[in-house]
Amino acid sequence: MGGDSAPSTVPPLTAPGHGNGLLDVFRSRYLLNLLVQKELKVRYRGSVLGILWSYVKPGMQFVVFYIALGVFLGLEQSPTNRSGMPNYAIYLFSGIALINFFTEALGNAARSVVGNSGLIQKIYLPRQLFPVASVWVSAVHFLPQVVILAFVCLLNGWHPTISQVAVAVAAFIMVALLATGLGLFFGAVNVYFRDAENFVDMLLLVATWASPVLYSWEMVHNKLGPAWFAVYQVNPLSVAVEAFHLAFWYPTTAETVAMVPNLLSVWAPVGMAISLLVLFLGQMVFRRLEGRFAQEL
Repeated sequence: MGGDSAPSTVPPLTAPGHGNGLLDVFRSRYLLNLLVQKELKVRYRGSVLGILWSYVKPGMQFVVFYIALGVFLGLEQSPTNRSGMPNYAIYLFSGIALINFFTEALGNAARSVVGNSGLIQKIYLPRQLFPVASVWVSAVHFLPQVVILAFVCLLNGWHPTISQVAVAVAAFIMVALLATGLGLFFGAVNVYFRDAENFVDMLLLVATWASPVLYSWEMVHNKLGPAWFAVYQVNPLSVAVEAFHLAFWYPTTAETVAMVPNLLSVWAPVGMAISLLVLFLGQMVFRRLEGRFAQEL
């Protein structure tokens, strides 16, 4: 009839606890910023050194590995040891900085959902915010280390170019994507099976040694041969670390040092593709499991 109003449109029902994944994280940038600030404040509450503790660990790692490998095992090139690596200290620190970003990001992201169980049980907000915030906090710790690395490289004759900076940024993005994808996966699985934390700890223990952080890629190539070395290079961490070496360490070497064959033309695109695939799979698993987070926690 003419006096009747048009029927109201009823929005479709959606399952509770499900969102739009990482798109919700982008839309909730303000909440992400708050979570990052909260995590930084809670982590260093009551600490004398505060955020400086994030540099004590890589600093101690660098000193221990440099003395053990560079000095005692002769990986540092010197007038009496021409078979060592030139500027091994820069080679070592550039790898440690990047791999520590990965280990911190993944370790914290895998525990982030369980660690924020009280907040998850009280209100609904995009749950992907917690692993992503953990990666951002790790990036906050990582970037000043890169500044120190760049300063030391400048003192050793580094003249940065746009291509070198682009390679370094691409390596960082590759590791960040990988850490986020694995963090989403293990963060969700950890809600149901707390053994996931122990598995992540073992994975992080292997990460430093499974990439050319402490040794050169030529050692791996000479021991394994071309076929197995190709398998070794499928690891995005290996590609990212070597790309970091290409950006920072390689320009400081007075001698010509061989780099990984096809690093930028083949392995870098492969590593980026694998990191994106891990991110997609991690996000898919997270979205499938997040519906019962509040009940399981």
